[in-house]
Amino acid sequence: MLNSTTYKFYVNGEWKESQTGQTIEIKSPYLHETIGKVQAITKEEVDNAISSAQEAQKQWADIPLQQRASYLYKWAEELVNMQYEIAEIIMKEVGKSFKDAKNEVIRTADFIRYTVEEALHMHGQSMKGDSFPGGSKSKIAIIERVPLGVVLAIPPFNYPVNLAAAKLAPALISGNAVIFKPATQGAISGIKMIEAFHKAGFPKGLINVVTGRGSVIGDYLVEHKGIDMISFTGGTNTGTHLAKKAGMIPLVLELGGKDPAIVREDADLENAVQQIVSGAFSYSGQRCTAIKRILVNENVADEMIGLLKAEIEKLTVGSPAEDNTIVPLIDDSSADFVQSLIDDAIEKGATVVTGNKREQNLIYPTLLDQVTEDMRIAWEEPFGPALPVIRVSSDEEAIHIANASEFGLQASIFTKDINKAFSIANKLETGSVQINGKTERGPDHFPFIGIKGSGMGAQGIHKSIESMTREKVTVLNLTD
Repeated sequence: MLNSTTYKFYVNGEWKESQTGQTIEIKSPYLHETIGKVQAITKEEVDNAISSAQEAQKQWADIPLQQRASYLYKWAEELVNMQYEIAEIIMKEVGKSFKDAKNEVIRTADFIRYTVEEALHMHGQSMKGDSFPGGSKSKIAIIERVPLGVVLAIPPFNYPVNLAAAKLAPALISGNAVIFKPATQGAISGIKMIEAFHKAGFPKGLINVVTGRGSVIGDYLVEHKGIDMISFTGGTNTGTHLAKKAGMIPLVLELGGKDPAIVREDADLENAVQQIVSGAFSYSGQRCTAIKRILVNENVADEMIGLLKAEIEKLTVGSPAEDNTIVPLIDDSSADFVQSLIDDAIEKGATVVTGNKREQNLIYPTLLDQVTEDMRIAWEEPFGPALPVIRVSSDEEAIHIANASEFGLQASIFTKDINKAFSIANKLETGSVQINGKTERGPDHFPFIGIKGSGMGAQGIHKSIESMTREKVTVLNLTD
């Protein structure tokens, strides 16, 4: 049995235990043991967290931007100082390799620094009244961006530090305070990054970390009158539920995906296969932007599948502590779901090219050929290492199948014909299209957009700052 620590929640600059005396155990997906416990807080404790955020936000918004920037730079520095400690927790808690976990912490520090630089270069504007017919020179509008207030930030388990900072940093630099509700599996990693935040010496109450059972505090947080904006990354069902509960407050939702890789007859197959294998299988496919289906022209399908099989069978499988690519999924129910999609496809006539082997919540990388549109795996997001191949006879068929999805996050197109690439890209119903590259998040300053069931609103550093602020117009009326 590991020594499991009981972690406190963070409110008004202090680490506290819940008055409930209750905790939630966090089990490691590959050690299969409890690695720590987090507090199961009450609605009253949520109220206290929100009121302390409201109080802190008023003063924080009045602090000059350069001063806010200095705090965030210090936070980035503290994260770098703690990179090994935080990476170890990320690895144990969400089953990501140590190398990837350390890269996540460094990327997070870079993200925070870039967010500061972006905010320092965002300026207001002014408009003169006489540019509108009949308008007067004596009216001048001064337009600036002001903070929304208290932002509720809910990141997912798979990037528990990076995708938390992608919400926290833009909120803070813009003059907001934050209620940070980490994913339960990922909560310890989130708490560790807030330890770095605490060391940076920010004013009290600016970030409050609330951990607990969704059934107790989930809806309560979302519907709370003290919340002024919600930024959520996670499953589409949860996001849809949250949108219904949130009422009229601003929302940014980053939800699921079923990102297709469209492989044309003229594609560079070697490149396409390298990109697809990396895009589909890194971190066992537990990424919203993972390639989740291949739509390949039937004339090159056999050749591509041969190349894919060879590459997939080179992937290392096992514990993240040994730097394997294919690692156990986050929990048993996730593995059960992936297996159910594979089983359904096989029952309906799909062929297993490689894989379909399971040990507890570890699923070996699985490639399925002859997948048809009546199979669940053609449409449902596995969030695991199972990749279906759907053979198509034309670009039009590939576009039709891609667009028939409830999701619209990203798509990849592999072709040597740049005109065709743009022609197909223009017809795809997704937030982003990658040409001759895998679907992926980033660089972090690019807009990141999901449409349909993949979300609403835009992220990316500049877009996130915009979404966490609003325009305010002050009109100066000049007198002669």
